[in-house]
Amino acid sequence: MDLKRYEQEKQMPYITSIERMGIAEGLEQGLEQGLVQGLVQGLERQRSLILRQLTRRVGIVPKRLTTVIAQLPIDQLEALAEALLDFTNLDDAIQWLEGAQ
Repeated sequence: MDLKRYEQEKQMPYITSIERMGIAEGLEQGLEQGLVQGLVQGLERQRSLILRQLTRRVGIVPKRLTTVIAQLPIDQLEALAEALLDFTNLDDAIQWLEGAQ
């Protein structure tokens, strides 16, 4: 039985092991890229939420503080999310950020 007839009977093309490896590698790369992109987007959303909460809590947040917050690693960002619940004014936020650095 020739390959063309086999493919027609099964209605699916024959895929070589090299093609399978290429497909698997492409899927793996796509999953990794999607995971990284999702993590980055999640982190940006978390930062955005914290800045909105901080603004509601203490008023306008100066640009220099938003820049500092944008550079915080995830563990400090999570700590800030909890700490800001106790802030009563902008000075509390400034003191916390100075202590975090």
